[in-house]
Amino acid sequence: MLTIEFKKTVQNEKKFSHSFLILLIYFCSCNNSNIGTTEQNKAGIVREVKSIVINGDSIHYVDIGKGDPVIFVHGTLGDYRTWQGQMDTFAKNHRVIAYSRRFAYPNKQVINDSADYTVVPHAEDLAELIKALNLKPVHLVGHSYGAFTALLTTMDHPELIRSLTLGEPPVASLLENVAGGDTIMNNFFTKAAKPAVAAFNNNDNRKAAAAFLDGVIGDSLFWSNLSQQTQAIMMDNTLELRGVMLSKKTSPPLACTDIKKIKTPVLLLQGDKSTLFFASIMNELDRCLNTKERAILSNSSHGLEYENPLLFNKIVLEFIDKN
Repeated sequence: MLTIEFKKTVQNEKKFSHSFLILLIYFCSCNNSNIGTTEQNKAGIVREVKSIVINGDSIHYVDIGKGDPVIFVHGTLGDYRTWQGQMDTFAKNHRVIAYSRRFAYPNKQVINDSADYTVVPHAEDLAELIKALNLKPVHLVGHSYGAFTALLTTMDHPELIRSLTLGEPPVASLLENVAGGDTIMNNFFTKAAKPAVAAFNNNDNRKAAAAFLDGVIGDSLFWSNLSQQTQAIMMDNTLELRGVMLSKKTSPPLACTDIKKIKTPVLLLQGDKSTLFFASIMNELDRCLNTKERAILSNSSHGLEYENPLLFNKIVLEFIDKN
């Protein structure tokens, strides 16, 4: 297992911060096959959980509804179940796919020193998933690290994407153009990453998840106020968080000049209570993107789709239906 030795200098903290800030919040078979597993949601609807081999790994997903395809991409500490508040609503008029990114439940990848926890393999997986399911250009809806994944996929494969909804992607490199960006990044790093790494090094996954999430949201009571079901889902998904916390590999930075090239319609969606870290990145995305809309989700911080699901669904569906 890799370990991280914290340094006192801002330079080293900044280097490490790029490694973790891009990974935030939030069932073996050949091709498109059912693994004989079902899942029941709160309304009692039984959904079939399928698996497909993508880039050599089994990826699990739920696929319901008919119409133009919408793919949900969850953040760290999440999986396909993250989108329970969206699936049925969106499936009324769309084909809806919610998948678990590699390292997420119930996929079987394991943590090791050579595993790549950056955004790159996730973006490659997403592009291959769209191709493997023979989908026409899709509407991507991503949250946090899932939004970063969706953003990079759109940049690399614009022909696959019809519209893009970005729920606070942690593109930390954009803070380089923000006044006081170093301070914003390092403050966020100190509040969210340091206590999580310390807990992981003590093999306390629950404490690590709680500390990291509280830091991301900016609320020291956020984890303790979550339902037991939501906490259980997140505890099923500490593998990726542990991997990125204890890894030295960093994701490639994105620059405003790269983002300006995007021609796909983009919806920027943020919470009205989100931290300065996310608000600053969203401001930069707004500045860099040409074809975009921006909406503020009331009574929400970084949790977005599960903090205010009704308004989230309304805003995103209206955007999708226009594009």
